[in-house]
Amino acid sequence: MNFPLYIAKRYLFSKSSNNTINIITIIAAIGVIIGTLALFIVLSGFSGLRTFSIGFLNTSDPDIKITSVKGKSFLFNEIIKENIDNQLGIASYSKIIEERAFFEFNKKTHIAYIKGVDSNYSKVNRIDSTVYVGTWLDKEIPIGAVVGNGISNILSVGIFDFMEPLKIYVPKPGKGYELNPKNAFNQIETQPIGIFALTDEIDKKFTFISLDLAQTLLNYKSEQISAIELKVNDIDNRDEIILELKNKLGSDFNIETREQLNAVFYKMLNTENLASYLIFTLILIIALFNVIGAIIMMILDKKDNLKTLYSLGATIREIKRVFILQGFLLSLFGLIIGLSIGILLVLLQKKYALFMITQHLAYPVEFTFFNVFSVVVTMLVLGYLASLIASSRISKKLVE
Repeated sequence: MNFPLYIAKRYLFSKSSNNTINIITIIAAIGVIIGTLALFIVLSGFSGLRTFSIGFLNTSDPDIKITSVKGKSFLFNEIIKENIDNQLGIASYSKIIEERAFFEFNKKTHIAYIKGVDSNYSKVNRIDSTVYVGTWLDKEIPIGAVVGNGISNILSVGIFDFMEPLKIYVPKPGKGYELNPKNAFNQIETQPIGIFALTDEIDKKFTFISLDLAQTLLNYKSEQISAIELKVNDIDNRDEIILELKNKLGSDFNIETREQLNAVFYKMLNTENLASYLIFTLILIIALFNVIGAIIMMILDKKDNLKTLYSLGATIREIKRVFILQGFLLSLFGLIIGLSIGILLVLLQKKYALFMITQHLAYPVEFTFFNVFSVVVTMLVLGYLASLIASSRISKKLVE
């Protein structure tokens, strides 16, 4: 057996004659266990929140969105239609009109966005699954509107209220100042038939109406739209599909992924995750000071033994390795215990929802091997550095 490793194991697992050193070693081990446990649970919690939040984006945003580089709208001509229809890997697509509008209901007002969608929209996005009162857009109700929960609360809008329509206004295009305000806006009256709830931001932002109704409101031509949203068969092939579409459609169109449409949101998630990792790594570093202290105390306690080892032919380097390995083994022991407890808690939370945010919503956690790898590497590197710092106290003068 490796001589330094054998001595390190004896020092780590054998009880010292000095009870204070035993207590310090136990405290150091507990500190490492708690630090490892905390780091893994926080990383798993943020992974769960990330998955939970991205789930909302997967519901509301498409895999790919095509918009015009110039202007708010473009004509969906036969060339564009043929290019998209012939593109391999596209499962479905939907024509979209999106515009800021002024809403009025029963003398209450709100500024938000209309989103005119065709019948394919529910095949591209799953926003229709978030309708909790009423129904999604129906061809049988051409003036129907599906209102966000936030807009519904602001305007006190219910569904199938035939006494009072939801009025939507948009400014008429053109230049100059209009003296009569009534002539400055296009207006339609809609019938709320459903209310959806996804996130506070989206709920206060969008009201869905049919594509034809949006074209009427904006005085658009029948082939005039503001965007095309696409769903792909395999998300792994998305970049290749985008590249081919860019070659076919040319530089007049922006083609963006879901992540690009929500770049700020993804950047915020990554920043929060990194900040949490660094904060809890700092806590782990503080906990490892106990390991440094325990090893230094062990060096002082075993001073006579070290002199004997030196006299028997052990080199200073080998004696240092004894305590480097002792600290490393102590860190490894704490890592295994802390990580095992953390993995168990995360799996129990996923299955049994031990901790709840609300009465019906469990705190989201996600078990990933990347988090396990991050914790293992962080703990082993910091444990080795702590052991290295502590073993630097050993010198030839100490053992002679």
